[in-house]
Amino acid sequence: MNLNRNQIILIVCTLILFGIMMRLMPHAPNATPIAALAFVGSLYLGRRWSIILPLSALLLSDLLIGFYDWRIMLSVYGSFALIGFLSWICRKYNSFFSTGITVIAGSLVFFLLTNTAVWLFSPWYEKSISGLLYSYELGLPFLRNMLAGDIAYTFVLIGVFETAFVLSRVKVFSAKTA
Repeated sequence: MNLNRNQIILIVCTLILFGIMMRLMPHAPNATPIAALAFVGSLYLGRRWSIILPLSALLLSDLLIGFYDWRIMLSVYGSFALIGFLSWICRKYNSFFSTGITVIAGSLVFFLLTNTAVWLFSPWYEKSISGLLYSYELGLPFLRNMLAGDIAYTFVLIGVFETAFVLSRVKVFSAKTA
């Protein structure tokens, strides 16, 4: 379905607001729709939105939540940018399977990069292989939550978009000319 400029602006603003609201509401750690914004942005709005949507929602919500160590933040923002690039695979192959695999891959990329950054830049872990592995071990509950959230939010948002596109093609009223 071709979208006009006003429709795209409305969808972009709605998705960013949705991402912000879900980060501000109580949720399981890492179970937010930020990665899902990359996937639906890529699939329905175009490649550039796969990076703009999640990073905009993340930045605007961080303005409200607060910032933290810039090096760790860089790994978080970089991870979501990489997830945006991964979402291009979904756009290219456009299948349930490729979307599922890339959503899982995105969660794993986020897990590996952010836990490595926390290990490197925080005083919490010994700077050794065992310290790195320990940071991964302690991050597993966050990975589980992120996988569940990314899969659920991505496929729910895809369902919303597909339903909206189908409904937009259905004539609700038929006007008869006299």
